[in-house]
Amino acid sequence: MLISKKLTLGIAFIALAGFITVGFQKGWIGKRSTDSATLQSKGPLSIELADGDIAIAQKMTMTQGLPVSGTLKAVRSAMVKARVAGELVFLEAREGDAVKAGQIVARVDSTEYLARQSQNQQQAEAARAQVEVAQRQFDNNNALVNQGFISKTALDTSIANLNGAKATFQAALSALDVATKALDDSVLKAPLSGFVSQRFSQPGERVAPEARIIEIVDLSQLELEATLTTAQAMNVKLGQIAKLNVEGTTEEVSAKVLRINPSTQTGSRSVLIYLGLQSHPLLRQGVFVQGSLGTQKVQAIVVPLESVRSDKAKPYVQTIRDGNVMHMQVELGAKGEVNGKAVMALKEIEEGAQLLAPSAGAVRDGTLLTRPPQTSTSNLATKP
Repeated sequence: MLISKKLTLGIAFIALAGFITVGFQKGWIGKRSTDSATLQSKGPLSIELADGDIAIAQKMTMTQGLPVSGTLKAVRSAMVKARVAGELVFLEAREGDAVKAGQIVARVDSTEYLARQSQNQQQAEAARAQVEVAQRQFDNNNALVNQGFISKTALDTSIANLNGAKATFQAALSALDVATKALDDSVLKAPLSGFVSQRFSQPGERVAPEARIIEIVDLSQLELEATLTTAQAMNVKLGQIAKLNVEGTTEEVSAKVLRINPSTQTGSRSVLIYLGLQSHPLLRQGVFVQGSLGTQKVQAIVVPLESVRSDKAKPYVQTIRDGNVMHMQVELGAKGEVNGKAVMALKEIEEGAQLLAPSAGAVRDGTLLTRPPQTSTSNLATKP
């Protein structure tokens, strides 16, 4: 009897739980049906565009380029080195200081070289006196030979003595020149105008010949050495202009192709080209730059480069048709520039087609535009 009552209560409990579960399910389904009906009553998703959110595909002449990058170096630089050994007694130029060509930048102790110059000068004076003595002796002997008082052999001896004295005098003068040059070399001058980039010695140090003292760079002319493949180098010509971006800034500078190496590099078979840059406040030796070298002009139907989106499996653009946004898959074409703006040529787009500009961002396919553009559309550029 007890078992029968327990069984009856268990069955009732299970029935009650099932009833509650079915009720919740019906309520959720009813709510979901209500929400869905509400969304359908509101209609499709729509957005309102701002001025400048529309771009128009145009047939224009774009400049195609090659990517170039590298580190800048000064065309003119110099390493000031010690020419004679001695103690460095003067060096005031420091990194960043401006110097002019011919300016004294350092001095080596000249006491020893001044003494050598004085010694050689005195030796030259003594040799000069010997020449004068030998000259007088020769003149006297020559007169006596003409009068027949001495033989010609004595005259030959006096000639030899005179020539020897003259040679000794010339040797003394040469030694004096060497000593004078050593004295002059104890004073170090800047060979060019520029800025001190490195300082390798300090006053009070004893330096040897060829010891590095300071390095000077001239920032008025900088150069970029860029590496291209053989195929890329075929389109490069002297005078072509490159637009370069300075690392760490948004600044853009121009460079011109100055030289093209006539030989390929061993191993890589790449070609070096050299681009010249004018002085700019942001440019320093060793700064990394990268950009594009314009090599040819091509006419094509182009759109802004950033209008081509890649957040799907295949690239696409957001076109505008009948007031709706439609995603159109495209094949990536050639990149280039028009009036300084990056563009891309697309075969799938017709001239005059409207599409969303990069400022509009990503918009869902099929989105309705509540305010389609009229006269205030943002064109890619002004047609030439």
